[in-house]
Amino acid sequence: MAIIDLHCDVLLRLYESNGKLKFKDAPELDTSYEKLKKGGVRVQAFAIFIEPDMKSDEKFQAALDQIHYFYTDVLANNPNMKQIKEWSDFDQLKDGEIGAFLTLEGVDAIGNDLQKLSILYELGVRSIGLTWNNANLAADGAGESRGAGLTTFGREIVQFNNRHKILTDVSHLCEKAFWDVMDEATYPIASHSNARAICDHVRNLTDEQAKAMFAKNGLIHVVYCPPFVKEEGEVTIPDLIKHIDHFCSLGGVKQIGLGSDFDGIESKIIHLEDASMHPNLLNELLKHYSEEEVKGFAYQNFLNHRPK
Repeated sequence: MAIIDLHCDVLLRLYESNGKLKFKDAPELDTSYEKLKKGGVRVQAFAIFIEPDMKSDEKFQAALDQIHYFYTDVLANNPNMKQIKEWSDFDQLKDGEIGAFLTLEGVDAIGNDLQKLSILYELGVRSIGLTWNNANLAADGAGESRGAGLTTFGREIVQFNNRHKILTDVSHLCEKAFWDVMDEATYPIASHSNARAICDHVRNLTDEQAKAMFAKNGLIHVVYCPPFVKEEGEVTIPDLIKHIDHFCSLGGVKQIGLGSDFDGIESKIIHLEDASMHPNLLNELLKHYSEEEVKGFAYQNFLNHRPK
């Protein structure tokens, strides 16, 4: 069964290693070509993430450097990795090929310059989250105590996304910014978020937020980060499935997907420690859901709700 994983941070790992880690098979990576192949991942989204304490004038270059590794290592060194730049490209993948597309986790890299966003779009970015946990010139993130909504610039970014059929990712927004995005966005998505009703973490979505996403044709991709799954103790695959159960209870059975956050998390779910272990999740899901529903969670829901 194919899998579409909407979030990993392996580009940051490649960038921080100065190219010493190789995407093909570096054992230190949660997400490598060999692990994607073993895990049955059909499409992987590759996030560009800029550390918030980096100097402002260095952030755009850091984003370009991560894209450099996407092109020169992920794609160039692994011929079966195929870049996705149009939403119809999902349908062109051949047997044995793995699709790859770029996402932006927070717009800190562009400062207040939409031209830089245009450059990232031309390079292949197809999903944009306005913030990480901090505040920036677009909005406040989930970790910003002020909790302000979108700025005028933030609204301009969402409008840019709408025009270019780019997904607007709500995963790291504070609640006020989330609701502002719901007013503006044509293509909202939560690339890696869970249910706050199951695990009361500021990064998770309330029932009201989840219902709003489902009402607006948005998808919620559950994340494997243990603190977002369970408040304490060891975290197992059934613990993660509780979040899927809850979102289904809110009417989202056809709008749930997967967003691992591999290479961006320090602790792991037992038996779901890297991309090769996705079959363990699917096998557990098949104990609770029909094959058609599990196919939906794994890949089909995203394909059905991608921009047209």
